[in-house]
Amino acid sequence: MYNQVVMDHFKNPRNVGVIEDPDGVGEVGNPLCGDMMTIYLKIDENEKRISDIKFQTFGCGSAIAVSSMLTEMAKGKTLDEARKISNKDVAEALEGLPKNKLHCSNLGADALHMAIQDYDDKKAGIVRPREEREEKHEHGDGETCYCPYCDVELDEKASFCEACQRDLTEEH
Repeated sequence: MYNQVVMDHFKNPRNVGVIEDPDGVGEVGNPLCGDMMTIYLKIDENEKRISDIKFQTFGCGSAIAVSSMLTEMAKGKTLDEARKISNKDVAEALEGLPKNKLHCSNLGADALHMAIQDYDDKKAGIVRPREEREEKHEHGDGETCYCPYCDVELDEKASFCEACQRDLTEEH
């Protein structure tokens, strides 16, 4: 299901951790869906360049691989260069993701862009209220849903995963 590049970044993730006193933080995801990603930035003020980047990700192998690859791609880049990193760039650098995991690449690019925005806001003296997290797991008509534990496709009203034998009433 996963290619060699994805497996390498999943098994040997780069830049895992927290930066104490970060210059920017971006957090995305929904704990009830199973993927949470936080990106921490340290910025070289003189060059406006990402001097250090770390991540903490709770999620599937794809989410961890995306976080690892994203940090490798962004480290050392100027803020303008990093702003241009897209979800498509991350997926391509990983040499593709399974179709049901492409949303993970969105999380990575979104978290990076949020961390840069957080840095820009701090520099401008802008304090934005933190968004209240919506813990509900909702679907639109026709959306496909996957088990947060084993990635098996599920009926969106499922409360139990037959594949991994887990209760989904709270997580799903």
